[in-house]
Amino acid sequence: MTSRLLESPVSPDWQALMRCIMRQETPRRVHYIELFLDPEVNDAVAERYDLDTSTAGDPFDRYMERYVAIQRCLGYDYVRCGVEDMAWPMNRDATEDTAALARAGGRSYIDEHRGPITSWEEFERYPWPDPAKAGTRALEWCEKHLPDDMCVIAGGGFGHIAEHLIWLMGYETICYALYDQRDLVQAISDKIVAIFVDVMRIVLQFPRVKATWGSDDLGHKTGTLISPADTREFMLPGHKLLAAMSHDAGRPYLLHSCGNLSTIMDDLIHDVRIDAKHSFEDTIEDVTEVKDTYGREIALLGGIDVDFLCTADEQMIRKRVRNTLDKCMPGGGYCLGTGNSVANYIPLENYLIMLDEGRRWRG
Repeated sequence: MTSRLLESPVSPDWQALMRCIMRQETPRRVHYIELFLDPEVNDAVAERYDLDTSTAGDPFDRYMERYVAIQRCLGYDYVRCGVEDMAWPMNRDATEDTAALARAGGRSYIDEHRGPITSWEEFERYPWPDPAKAGTRALEWCEKHLPDDMCVIAGGGFGHIAEHLIWLMGYETICYALYDQRDLVQAISDKIVAIFVDVMRIVLQFPRVKATWGSDDLGHKTGTLISPADTREFMLPGHKLLAAMSHDAGRPYLLHSCGNLSTIMDDLIHDVRIDAKHSFEDTIEDVTEVKDTYGREIALLGGIDVDFLCTADEQMIRKRVRNTLDKCMPGGGYCLGTGNSVANYIPLENYLIMLDEGRRWRG
């Protein structure tokens, strides 16, 4: 049976979402944003709100119709999709998933010791994805079928410059390679960026795409994963190029990045020229604390800490959401969401309470 949560209606308005992200006005209501919801969460939402109603027709059509229905039910103004068939083989390990909404087959993790490319020979043998063969079925579907009050935020197939560079070499390997194989590091970085440039060119051809979202974890709890200087040399130029392409096409460029980015925030804002920052963790910085610092120059996305959502009760969640909105909504440039993504280990009820309190907020 459907809960009382999310009873207050929300009508999607992608144009208002974009005005909010670009800090053009204080929104009339709260807008929501997430990098993604784990598939198990989507399944649980669909079951809870009786959204699995279609059983006929093409399976891909049913999948997309269900995705749109979930997004609208939760109050989002957009769907997030990109190109398909862009596999990047990585060295991974798997372990059992202990979440309440456990993933069949467990969770996989990148091998930090050694990636698939540690030498020039492996660089030449690696099966690099070919953007010319990328699929655009989801983007094409949205052009024809996405409701007019929703837009596409393109993501998922580009912008993983730091992540792919580190994953392809392995974190331990790249730390050594930055000393004795910098030419190989540069070659891998250049190859990654060239592929992502082609992908960005593809997604920008679709008019329903109104923003692009690079996703790239550049840091850890206390700093960047590699030195700020090397981050500026090997990773930020690619984001600068992608942001310029997005801006030239009239779309804002959003960046998701975990980690403490304090040493490179000026670079991201003034050189790369990101329009919004996503991913906030309480042990690094509270989103409300940066509303009056770099939040005056770019939009802030999310910020309700994932660990907090896992452990807090309803009263605590509602109070934090209200306080966050009171601080961050004036002037625009804030969208409500988790500090990272809607992982399957966040209690579903707590996630829905966060959204529900956003619907109740009146400023």
